[in-house]
Amino acid sequence: MDFKSYIRVIPDWPQPGIRFKDITTLLKDRRAYVAAVDALVERYRHERIDLVAGPEARGFVIGAPLAYALGVGFVPVRKSGKLPAETVEAEYDLEYGKDRLAIHKDAITPGQRVLIADDLLATGGTIATTVKLVRQLGGEIVGAAFLIELTYLNGRERLRDIEVTSLVRY
Repeated sequence: MDFKSYIRVIPDWPQPGIRFKDITTLLKDRRAYVAAVDALVERYRHERIDLVAGPEARGFVIGAPLAYALGVGFVPVRKSGKLPAETVEAEYDLEYGKDRLAIHKDAITPGQRVLIADDLLATGGTIATTVKLVRQLGGEIVGAAFLIELTYLNGRERLRDIEVTSLVRY
């Protein structure tokens, strides 16, 4: 399936010069959404995976159905202050400032094999921070799966030792 044809590109949003890749048009199409999740499932079907971790919010709409289809658990990675139990946190850089991601301290036990899933790989900051949190809890990274990769932002370089799968590349 040509997934790119289901992704709406919005010029100059959220600021001039940006060509925003809007996945809501893919998500609302039953066939395209199912086919995208199925394509990622097919890639990881034969890997030994215990959990899928996804950063909020769009990592939830990719990671949770992927975890379900693989028959494994899902771990949400959230912004600081959004999880109710004890967490570990890591800071990462934004274009204008910093932010923090958190994961429940008991979400991953040492040795569990974790696939990270999100909608988009851009500069790699969010995913590199997610990797750091998973590893801090003793998780082993199986790979990182994305609907979209913006190759011109070189996010893959920040994930050097991790196998990256993306369905669409710009």
